Amino acid sequence: MADPHIIINIGRQLGSGGRVIGRLLSEEFGCLFYDKELLNLAAKESGFSEQFFAQNDEHKRFFKSLFHLHAQHLGDNNFYPNNFSQESLFQFQADAIRKAASSGNCVFVGRCADYILRDLPEAISVFITADMSYRVDQVRKRHGCDEEAALKIIHDKEGSRSSYYSYYTGRKWGDSQFYDLCVNSTPLGLEGTARLIAHYVRVRLGMPEKEVKE
Repeated sequence: MADPHIIINIGRQLGSGGRVIGRLLSEEFGCLFYDKELLNLAAKESGFSEQFFAQNDEHKRFFKSLFHLHAQHLGDNNFYPNNFSQESLFQFQADAIRKAASSGNCVFVGRCADYILRDLPEAISVFITADMSYRVDQVRKRHGCDEEAALKIIHDKEGSRSSYYSYYTGRKWGDSQFYDLCVNSTPLGLEGTARLIAHYVRVRLGMPEKEVKE
């Protein structure tokens, strides 16, 4: 039996440990790991500087002026507008995600990968949340700030992330109906949560369980 094609898409709340869990899964299955690495891929595909992509990474800063538009920009692979825009930046990144997914086993963190790869039956999409107290503690450690500032960071960044996701997909960010598995990382911790997801991936793809060395 041929080895299955493994594609894992990770959506995550800020401070939930989603990126670390994604990294652990990539190591578990020998997958290439794509988070900010996608910015470099998209830059190479488009010929534009990686800085352009970094400045707009999972953010849609002029949303208020565009909310009256109801458009999804992923249906046409030839969508490259004449005027360079954030939409074209996103399209380059979407193309980079598709190309990476077609080339081998991958773990993608964020960047609407679950939506971009939604037509691939082997793609498994996971959303990771965590208790707010845990998330606040992680953000406090990361930014060296107090609880009030940490809460503001979570609110602001998740607002941008949610708007970005909704604009390009027409879906509600974090809505369980769009994911194969939703999990709270707090009870099991990051490594335990990664093991739980890995078990799900193996069952889903018909892979044997990993032998545990005594």
